[in-house]
Amino acid sequence: MNTPVHPRLALFKGEKPFPIIPSCEHYAGSEKLMLRALGLQNSIGPVFDLTCDCEDGAHAGSEKDHADMIVRVLNSPANDKKMAGVRIHGAGHALWKQDLDILVSGAGDLLSHITVPKATSAKQVAEVIVYIQRVAAHQRIRREIPVHVLVETHGALRQVWEIAALPWMQSIAFGLMDFVSDHHGALGAAAMRSPGQFEHKLIVRAKAEIVAAALAHGLVPAHNVTLELKDAAVIRNDARRARDEYGFLRMWSIYPAQIQPIVDAMKPDHSEVENGAGILLAAQKTGWGPIQYAGELHDRATYRYYWEVLQKAKITGVAIPPEAARAFFGQPDAGLSSR
Repeated sequence: MNTPVHPRLALFKGEKPFPIIPSCEHYAGSEKLMLRALGLQNSIGPVFDLTCDCEDGAHAGSEKDHADMIVRVLNSPANDKKMAGVRIHGAGHALWKQDLDILVSGAGDLLSHITVPKATSAKQVAEVIVYIQRVAAHQRIRREIPVHVLVETHGALRQVWEIAALPWMQSIAFGLMDFVSDHHGALGAAAMRSPGQFEHKLIVRAKAEIVAAALAHGLVPAHNVTLELKDAAVIRNDARRARDEYGFLRMWSIYPAQIQPIVDAMKPDHSEVENGAGILLAAQKTGWGPIQYAGELHDRATYRYYWEVLQKAKITGVAIPPEAARAFFGQPDAGLSSR
């Protein structure tokens, strides 16, 4: 009897698989908030990444101490899930290299990602990535450290396709607040919140271009924060519109109460997970050739789609049927408990 071939091997030969990362990225700027977020990560499950903020979190004059503190937090037992990254100062800031010297040297094997803000060009982002690679090589860190770029300037939006093509890239995020401010009053404050952020033509253009560039290069497009901190219905609706109307696969959180509504809005539908599990199990049994399932024809294109659905289900806490969980994830229930 032939050994079943795993979808990772059958469906992506010679190709870089699409990154499957949490659909929520939570920002924290102080040690207290970072530790609180890591505690939440450990209690509800690894359904979100933490980004430790060097840019807005560090007080002027204390940037080195702040970066050292982040290294200490990332190396502590609190970082049990190893799902925490960092946002450095922008490439126009005098201390961005100092950030990387400290963070990559002290926690390069632990960083889930490095976010580069305030980019104005692809050339500027490339300079940051080369420096990350140089520090990593000097520290004998053999892994690629995923790079996320925050598009919040006219220059970065104009060159977003070139940015997306750079090495070590994993995600491109939209920085709505700074982008609106960069329009010098041509965009009103209403464009920073719903429904304006989904309707103003310049914002619609920016979001669509970021998502198109990211997905074309196999990167995860990440949506901006919502200004609503506590109303779960509003937060969930913003995340749902970002997902359904624009194709964003990830969204930022700046307040703990935002995390679960974002995850809920971004997670795949349970019926699609069940259907995908059945299709993939049937395909695996026939060696990943074309099949008929429930009266429909399926082949490698749909297999790839449903394999990503199952991976997203796993990382957002949607329960996966036990047979598929055992076959594809090596455990009887690969999803976290549905919430």
